[in-house]
Amino acid sequence: MLLNLFISFKMSKQEIIRLTDITRTYKVGTELVRALRSVSLSIYKNEFVALMGPSGSGKSTLMNLIGCLDTPTSGQYILNDQDVSKLNDSELARIRNKEIGFVFQTFNLLPRSTALDNVMLPQVYAGVSKVARLERANEVIESVGLSDRAHHKPNELSGGQRQRVAIARALVNKPSIILADEPTGNLDSTTSYEIMGVLEQIHRAGNTIILVTHEEDIAKYAHRIIRLMDGKVSADYLNTNIITPSGQLNN
Repeated sequence: MLLNLFISFKMSKQEIIRLTDITRTYKVGTELVRALRSVSLSIYKNEFVALMGPSGSGKSTLMNLIGCLDTPTSGQYILNDQDVSKLNDSELARIRNKEIGFVFQTFNLLPRSTALDNVMLPQVYAGVSKVARLERANEVIESVGLSDRAHHKPNELSGGQRQRVAIARALVNKPSIILADEPTGNLDSTTSYEIMGVLEQIHRAGNTIILVTHEEDIAKYAHRIIRLMDGKVSADYLNTNIITPSGQLNN
């Protein structure tokens, strides 16, 4: 029944990511480490996916490949109908800035810049005019509920507020994908649930979200869960017990 539901779900969705027989091998000294072993999967527009796995499972390597921070040793990666498997560094940087918004566990904010300036940074790299940058940055800061903190620096913000700034920065270039790498890892449980509520709102607004996490309770906010083990996909299924932003199970 669940398999049929998954097949029906995939047939009704627009494919945004397709990985085919992806491998990633690293050379460590004289040893070859096979971080990913023939991984094939698709992710669809407006999905909310949790990518899970223990240390050494390959999830960080897969995240880097999906985020165009790395390229596969072999296999094909199609992102929005473009083969990005063999792109050079400058081409990957262009794709990242246009297609993918990143949210990191450690926030990665510039400490001497205001929240507003941090949010505008991707648009500086994209060559957007100052007037347009300012208008868009204010718009996304308001969308994460931080208009009153826009001119504060990171050390004047709480952990949750810093992560909201990071989410606003990820949204500023209107990317097709939000890639959130352990976004609640440095937050207490109450703030973690607030941040997941923000991500769910973004998902409802139409974004595709890929959440990398090792926390089972955080993964339950996602609508689909992909588990990795030893460089392979060990499980891929729809979540039938989604936690809503209110913290309640949505059966």
